[in-house]
Amino acid sequence: MFPKRYFVTAIGTGCGKTVVSAILTEALKADYWKPIQSGIEEIDRETVQSLVSNSKSVFHHERYVLTRPLSPHASSKIDGIHINLNDFELPDTENHLIVEGAGGVLVPINDEGDMVIDIAEKLSLEIIVVTNLYLGSINHTLLTINELRRRGMKIVGLVFNGKSVPSTEDFILKYTNLPLLFRVEHFVEVDKNKIKQCSEIICFDEFLL
Repeated sequence: MFPKRYFVTAIGTGCGKTVVSAILTEALKADYWKPIQSGIEEIDRETVQSLVSNSKSVFHHERYVLTRPLSPHASSKIDGIHINLNDFELPDTENHLIVEGAGGVLVPINDEGDMVIDIAEKLSLEIIVVTNLYLGSINHTLLTINELRRRGMKIVGLVFNGKSVPSTEDFILKYTNLPLLFRVEHFVEVDKNKIKQCSEIICFDEFLL
C-alpha cells in the first residue's frame, strides 16, 4: 500500500485543524508536518505530539516558524523572512503523512500572490476540509470547496467540528456531494484519551486508505 499524503485545511482560522490533524495522525499512525507556523505561543507540532499516543508517528519540523500569530505574509515581513513557494518539500518518510495548513485556503504566504493552498497543490496532496458549524459556515464552506475544485484538487471529504446542526450539515453534504469523514464534538479540554477515543471509533478505510 502506498503511503497517503493528506492536507488538512479549513474554512477559516480556529476551526479545529490541529485537533482533527491529531485524530488523523493517531488513527492512521501517520507522520505529522506543519509547513508554516505563525505564532510561537503555541506550536501546533508540539500540541499534536502531546495528543498522539502511538509510537510510530514522527513529528517533522516546520519549514518556516514565524513569531507573530498573523497571516504568514504579514508575520514573515515582521520577522524579515521571505517565504518562497519553491522551498517547500515533503519530509522524507515512507509513512502516511498529515500536513496541516495555516488558516484557510486563501491565506497569503507572500506578496507574490502565493497562498497556503498553493503549498498543497505544489506537493500534490489530497485535501481534507474541516468545517465549523456556525452562522455563515455554509457560505464559507461552499466558497472553500468551489476554490479547491476550480484548482482541480482532489478533496477526500469533510470533517464537521462542533455541535451538530443537522440542517446545515445536510445542505453542505448535498450541495458539495462530498463524503462526511467524521464529526468532532466540541471539547472543553482535549487530551490523549479523547483523541485516542475519537480515532478508534471512526472508520477511515473507505475514504482514506
